[in-house]
Amino acid sequence: MRQVTVSYSSGEKVVYAAGVKVADVIGRMGELAYPLAAVLVNNELRSLDSQILTDCAVEPVPINTAQGAATYRRSLCFLLAITARELHPGRRLIAGMAIGTGFYHFFADDRYVLEAEVAALEAHMREIVERDIGINQEWRSWTEAVDYFKESSQQDTLLLLENINEPRIPLNECMGFRDLCVAPLVPSTGVLQTFSLLPYHGGLLLRYPHKEKPDFLTEFKDDPVLYAVAKETRERAQVLGVSSVGALNRVNGSKGIKDFIQVAEALQNKKIAGIADKVAERSKEVRVVLIAGPSSSGKTTTSKKLGIQLKVIGFDPVTISLDDYFVDRDRTPRDENGEYDFERLEALDVEYLNDQLVSLFKGEEIELPAFDFKTGTRRPSGKKIRMDDRKILIMEGIHGLNDRLTTRIPREQKFKVYVSALTQINLDDHNRVSTTDNRLLRRMVRDYNFRGHSAQSTLKMWPSVQRGEAMHIFPFQNSSDAAFNSALDYELGVLKVYAEPLLRTVKPSCVEYSEARRLQAFLDNFTPVPAQSVPRDSIVREFIGDSEFKY
Repeated sequence: MRQVTVSYSSGEKVVYAAGVKVADVIGRMGELAYPLAAVLVNNELRSLDSQILTDCAVEPVPINTAQGAATYRRSLCFLLAITARELHPGRRLIAGMAIGTGFYHFFADDRYVLEAEVAALEAHMREIVERDIGINQEWRSWTEAVDYFKESSQQDTLLLLENINEPRIPLNECMGFRDLCVAPLVPSTGVLQTFSLLPYHGGLLLRYPHKEKPDFLTEFKDDPVLYAVAKETRERAQVLGVSSVGALNRVNGSKGIKDFIQVAEALQNKKIAGIADKVAERSKEVRVVLIAGPSSSGKTTTSKKLGIQLKVIGFDPVTISLDDYFVDRDRTPRDENGEYDFERLEALDVEYLNDQLVSLFKGEEIELPAFDFKTGTRRPSGKKIRMDDRKILIMEGIHGLNDRLTTRIPREQKFKVYVSALTQINLDDHNRVSTTDNRLLRRMVRDYNFRGHSAQSTLKMWPSVQRGEAMHIFPFQNSSDAAFNSALDYELGVLKVYAEPLLRTVKPSCVEYSEARRLQAFLDNFTPVPAQSVPRDSIVREFIGDSEFKY
């Protein structure tokens, strides 16, 4: 009998029969503070139900880690899908975007979900958790999988299988319910102890814990900006006729993608024009438009396109780059590791910026600064500006929504725009496309094209980027005057072409391999969309190149 050697982080090595289940080798991992969500096998995220066929190193992934928390959240959505099938047979429950620490869900028939129905769903979920039923990974032939999803009326999943020609299809199974295995799930329902369901805008919100406290739910804080965007993107999906990846692939396969792209871009440009109109409504007060959003949300292109729309209605916009207001390098704050922290507000010369803004708004002429990133010093740029009745400033940067950036400028003189790539398209009814993944792929492609960074380096720095966003951007998003969703429903098909070769460079010996593999598997669901179909003024061009704008 063939054998495999399993190496543990303690240094211990144990020989098992080839094909041993992951669940049967975890006993030597030592005592864990929290339950296992999954395991890393040679840096690949695997469910406890999977087999080990080669020599490997194994590491635990408990629910209080980033990967464990993501697995926990996916598993909660799977549990809710099972519960909805049992209590509301014949109705399609659809997973929507994250709002706070929760996922917005709604029924496809748009029938209002009553409070008593939400309570019944939660009670049944808790009953299933109490029974601690196994969540199994199983493999079915392509034909068997198609037959099952036809019988269970999972049409969006069927559409995904149109683009998959693998002979064996991985599924997650529990209580006779099956779904595509997009990524591993927790080993049993008993792991999913901490959650709640809340009625929310006619649908429901599936709440989950932070990874730092996986057995505790924070108090719910509504996020009206994100819900407004969610509602708007659903309406946009109805116009475009596409709400799932399989439906998008079908449009792409029928050669209708060019028309689809044109309509998607037109809808986005119309939204930007609408924001310009809102600025115009406050033209007697507003002197500066502040644009902020998380990494790779398309802030720069948005500011340029908004500038064009402001010109159309009679403004003369002037763009100021906040990057030119960095303090000299010897004054730059450092993080807990002693590295320069360019994302803190203190990395900017806020006092000098406010001095210049106050002078400008008094009608005085100022000379804009220019920051030399090689020397780490600020110098005069030689560019002088003065405000008149037609001029309006546009400032883009991560701190734009924080009033501490422009503390000496009255609130009524500021118009704040929050920008993010908030995807509305789902893989299928129960498997959502993460908005974070969309931005991460944008960042990866841009980092390689314009900054010479590898996919591994982008993946390595991404957790730090997310921590910065949580501190400096998300707390202020509800103070915005307008929100703009920069995601385009077709863009992941374009990014796939660029990202897949980069992801393949991340090898199994790298810590970042599990994320690279997950993203590769995710992109496998999309058919490629040719870059030549993307307009040169599209936000997507900010990341793939050949834009008509200069950055």
